[in-house]
Amino acid sequence: MSKIKVHEHQYLFRLKAEDDFPISTLLVTRKNYKKDSFPNTPILLQIHGLLGHFLARGTPRLLPHALLEKGFSSMSINTRLASAGQINGQGIFDDTIKDIDAAIDFLKHLNYKNIFILGYSLGAAMLVNWAANRHDKAVKGIILEGGHYSIPDSWKKDFGKWKSKPSYEEIYKKAKSILGKDPYNSPNDETFVVYQSRGPSKEPLNSEIFTYKTWWFMSGPEAYNAMSYRQIGKIKLPILMIRGMHDFLVEDWEPEALAEIACESGNKDVKIVDIPEARHDCMENSDETLKAIIKMIAKYST
Repeated sequence: MSKIKVHEHQYLFRLKAEDDFPISTLLVTRKNYKKDSFPNTPILLQIHGLLGHFLARGTPRLLPHALLEKGFSSMSINTRLASAGQINGQGIFDDTIKDIDAAIDFLKHLNYKNIFILGYSLGAAMLVNWAANRHDKAVKGIILEGGHYSIPDSWKKDFGKWKSKPSYEEIYKKAKSILGKDPYNSPNDETFVVYQSRGPSKEPLNSEIFTYKTWWFMSGPEAYNAMSYRQIGKIKLPILMIRGMHDFLVEDWEPEALAEIACESGNKDVKIVDIPEARHDCMENSDETLKAIIKMIAKYST
C-alpha cells in the first residue's frame, strides 16, 4: 500500500453557534496556528455546500491543501446543512448565518483580522446571505464559486424539467398544511422524498430527500434568504465569482446577472473569472482556480 501524505499543520475543532449547534472545522496553516495568527496574515474561510468537507470531492476537499502548498492558510466549516442536514431537519438555511458568525468569531479569537470567505455551491448562497446582513471589518472580501442566482428557482426549474413526483407546487401545498402559519417555529415536520428531481427516473441518484422545514427555507417559493439575487445588492465587500466553464449545475447567465445587480447597487469591486476545462467544482483546473483566489487575497489584504 502506498503511503498517504499527512500534512503536519492541520487541526480539527468543534465550535458552537449562538444556539449551541456544533460546527466541525478543519484549520490548515503554514505553521503552528498560535504563532501564525498575526492580524496581517490572510486566511481563507471556506463554506461548504450540502456534503461538507469530509464527503465532497473537488473544491471543498482539495482546496485547503492546495492553498497550503502556495503558502496560504485556510479554515473549512461544515454548517448545519452539511452532512444530511436537509434530511434530519437540522439544516435550516436561515440559521447558517449563525454558523458563519461562529467561525468568524473563532478566527478573530486566534487574532486573524485579514479574513476572506469562499462559499461553494449552496455555500455560496449561505455566504451571500451572511455578507448581506453582516458587516465585519475583519472580512476583506468574498468569493462565490458555483453560486446560483436563486436556489429555490433552480430547484423549481429542475422539478418541472424532470416532472418530479410530487411536483414543486404539491410540495409547497403540503408544506403549508404541515408547518402552518409560522413555519420556523412549527413543532411539526416530516421527511419526504422527491422522485425525479434530478433526472428522468426514480433511481436514487435522481431523487432528493428533505424535511418540509428544510425544503421551505432552502427551496420553497418563500425562501427569500436563499435567493441570492435578492441579497447581493446589499453587499459592499469586494466580490469574486468563479465559474467553471463546463459547470453543469449553474447556467452561464447566472453570475453575470448577480454581478449586474451588485454593480447597480453601488459595489464597484465585482469580478467574474471563468475557469477553462472546469466543472462545478472548478478543481478540474486547480492552477487557474488557485490563481484567481490568490490574486484576490493579494489585492485586498491589509
